[in-house]
Amino acid sequence: MSEITQLLSRARAGEPGAADHVYAALYPELRRIAHSRLRHGGDRVSLDTTALVHDSYLRFVQAKSVDVSGRGHFLAYASKVMRSVIVDLIREANAERRGGGKFDLTLNTQIAESAADRESEEALHVHDALGKLEAVDPRMAAVVEMRYFAGLTDSEIAEALGVTVRTVGRDWEKARLFLYTMMKD
Repeated sequence: MSEITQLLSRARAGEPGAADHVYAALYPELRRIAHSRLRHGGDRVSLDTTALVHDSYLRFVQAKSVDVSGRGHFLAYASKVMRSVIVDLIREANAERRGGGKFDLTLNTQIAESAADRESEEALHVHDALGKLEAVDPRMAAVVEMRYFAGLTDSEIAEALGVTVRTVGRDWEKARLFLYTMMKD
């Protein structure tokens, strides 16, 4: 049993400080995932890599009972949490930009702002499409999370999900087709 798996077991058992040790041990990997997430999040996100890792840590600690079994599974969970942090920030920024529900007013804006808005909207569309995929096939959605957003290899994903590498490849291809169809509409 690896050190990370042992730490995760201790964290599930409620041992004080075990979650801190998991995050400390995987901090460089979590920063890499956060950096990747921010690249896909659009310009409307006001977080840097470190802040995203720290926000995901706070959500992890607040969740208290997270059932993750190993390194790959934990990184997939962390990637999902980071995605939700970014989506929440984009939605918050969009709500503020639209007046926070006070009143509607249409103004002409510069081209640069509309490009940033398109990237934010695209991030929300990807999030929504991934949510629909998760409703249809949670494993395929997990494969997308782990591969596209967390940058895990097919063998790491297979280990985390308890399936073969070939199954991961098939799920990836099906998920890409599903997401393409959802995004096209």
